[in-house]
Amino acid sequence: MTVAWRGKFRHAAGSARRLRGRGAASNPDCRYAAWTRTPVDDDGTDATPGRPQAADEASAAPATTLTPEHPRRIIHFNRSPDVGFDRSINPYRGCEHGCIYCFARPTHAWLDLSPGLDFETRLFWKPEAPSLLRAELSRPSYRCAPLALGINTDAYQPVERRLRLTRRILEVLVACHHPFSIVTKSALIERDLDLLAMAARRRQAMVMISLTTLDRDLARRLEPRAAAPQRRLEVIRRLCEAGVPVGVLVAPVIPVLTEDELERILEAARRAGARHAGYVLLRLPHELKDLFREWLQLHVPDQAGHVLSRLRQMRGGKDYDARYGVRMTGEGPFADLLAQRFRLAVKRLGFQPPAALDHTAFRRPDDDGAGVQMTLFPDEAGNRDTG
Repeated sequence: MTVAWRGKFRHAAGSARRLRGRGAASNPDCRYAAWTRTPVDDDGTDATPGRPQAADEASAAPATTLTPEHPRRIIHFNRSPDVGFDRSINPYRGCEHGCIYCFARPTHAWLDLSPGLDFETRLFWKPEAPSLLRAELSRPSYRCAPLALGINTDAYQPVERRLRLTRRILEVLVACHHPFSIVTKSALIERDLDLLAMAARRRQAMVMISLTTLDRDLARRLEPRAAAPQRRLEVIRRLCEAGVPVGVLVAPVIPVLTEDELERILEAARRAGARHAGYVLLRLPHELKDLFREWLQLHVPDQAGHVLSRLRQMRGGKDYDARYGVRMTGEGPFADLLAQRFRLAVKRLGFQPPAALDHTAFRRPDDDGAGVQMTLFPDEAGNRDTG
């Protein structure tokens, strides 16, 4: 079923506008919707979808809303053979960073919301996450293994500064000597250097900082509310100085648009102190392919066709290939060349594989959750701080 909307329906599918501080330019209906919407102009003619805009035509960004969510469990397990963890925690759903390329955008369809503007403006948080985590770690059946924090959407959202949800989760993990890893593009992680350094001394923490480009202007358009690239390099430096094992994740590599920066990003991260490195080829599952195509037409129309053509050559002629083993890196001559460039740069710069995190010292929290906070900061004599 298709519904036509007459008048100025700015955020419907096809009504693309450059919005200040937002990555998506429209709000297409999700793939589970029983209808789709088509905007029309006031004179009754179809609106022109994807019309490129001048920079001074950018519209005001829609406001962010925040809704509490109350799940029954907080640790999610997976059996994916091409990721390095089998469990994760996502404190938030949706992501205000607004990265147009984010592979998690289509997950907002599970909430009957759009992977477009809804994904970056209608956020959900899980206030009971720390207590749920204590309860799950207390179960006799729980077996400790490294846990990935904030994999689907960044655990260090701008709202984390106020909510401190991720920090409270880290406090539980550190108190229980539970190993964990974090991938983020936010400078807010520096706030938690005390917890990260404590876990790192026990070989129970690792951080990967995501970098897509070193070009400030391109970064501002690709990932409008994330930390600037140079600021992320400073985060790597500060984590390294604090003794936290830190690496760089060049993600995503966007054919034509950012792929020539691969070596420069790795070199800059290595100078900042990154010990490990990885990369991920651009992924465009479900609705994301149309959102990204729309972004290309608005921001780099002269390169749009080249970007998509090269991507299809690395995806077996498709916009995306979800098969395990190829979804992260692609296949074909161009994908093989990218992998070779990465291997050579990693070897030349002296990057090393990350060391295994220690799970042998895991302690279950008290049954009632009491004492978890008190054991966080022992003094040099080993006494707990009861203040």
